[in-house]
Amino acid sequence: MILEQPFVQSFIQMGTDGYDLGWHERNGGNLSYRLKPSEVEAVKLELNRNNPWTPIGVQVENLGGEHFLVTGSGRFFRHLSDRPLESLGLIELDETGRNYRIVYGFENGGKPTSELPSHLMNHAVKVAINPDYRIIYHAHTTNLIALTFVLPLQDEVFTRELWEMATECPVVFPEGVGVIGWMVPGSIEIAYATSNKMKDYDLAIWAHHGTFAAGKDFDTTFGLMHTAEKAAEILVKVLSMSPAKAQTIQPQDFRDVADAFGVTLDERFLYTK
Repeated sequence: MILEQPFVQSFIQMGTDGYDLGWHERNGGNLSYRLKPSEVEAVKLELNRNNPWTPIGVQVENLGGEHFLVTGSGRFFRHLSDRPLESLGLIELDETGRNYRIVYGFENGGKPTSELPSHLMNHAVKVAINPDYRIIYHAHTTNLIALTFVLPLQDEVFTRELWEMATECPVVFPEGVGVIGWMVPGSIEIAYATSNKMKDYDLAIWAHHGTFAAGKDFDTTFGLMHTAEKAAEILVKVLSMSPAKAQTIQPQDFRDVADAFGVTLDERFLYTK
């Protein structure tokens, strides 16, 4: 049975964990997972390939023929565990990467998330860089959103401020974070903007809205989002106590951390304040 497959259970667990942290109010946020060939093979007898094709709105040619597990439009993360067949579904892309069809789930008139173009374009970028990438996760991370109202919407500023809040940040996301100014959610324009950021980062922040994370598996992708949001929470508390820090991690300190943990940090984030 599809719902008993480990990748489906991990998908549900990840969404439930995000809900428990307060990142998915009402129908907020979305999640997608690109199936492995062995996983498609394991569930193929339960798939319905008679549904009509629907235009994606963008072309993701390098994802042609792939299958994705996706959360539903207007559906609540809080129901992923108790109403999975309504809350999620499997889609298949045609060989051109222009259209999708529902092959499982999305019961009672459901359909994939309205952010499907952003998800698929992000998947396309990541697969082109490293085919091991399989997850795109969008959540309404409270503190990261709050910071987009007070910090300059610049990759360098957000990266440096988050890195300073927790020593593990430059180890968990050494490439930094990307920031996108406010755009209409679900639009083709924001899909292109996000996929451009994903060429350089695994984490992209939508100003005044939320965060996108990309990863190879459920644990590391969720951990990336969680680490960045925890750093943002610390920064919000610091700024609420004082607009200026009495002391912080300095550029050479970051270089020392990079040497100790074997990561490479971009010098543009290690500017002198």
